[in-house]
Amino acid sequence: MDNEALKQVFMNLHERIIREVNPDPIIEELFARDVISGDDMNALISKSPDPKLRCRTLLYRLRSSLHPDTFIHLREALLDEYPHIVDEIDKQPASPSTTRPQQQPRMSQFTEGKLL
Repeated sequence: MDNEALKQVFMNLHERIIREVNPDPIIEELFARDVISGDDMNALISKSPDPKLRCRTLLYRLRSSLHPDTFIHLREALLDEYPHIVDEIDKQPASPSTTRPQQQPRMSQFTEGKLL
């Protein structure tokens, strides 16, 4: 599943993730993979003693992340501690609006029946 499809799946599972996930090791993992900055990490960890609020804030920040593989890394960060959530993520169908059809070659890319 590509990053945009995973983003949609995470949005669909938002409440479940907030209920079940302790965000602190996930925050550390995303920092280690350069998905979030040190400033983001410090702000998230010091945000609140409530892990649900930290998790909610993390997901909110990740939605606006410019990192091209944000949700791919988030899925991987959940794998060790929360394999049941990753299984649920993997079972979700990719939304048609988030998957891009494979581009077909244009006629101008052919010469004598061969693809250039």
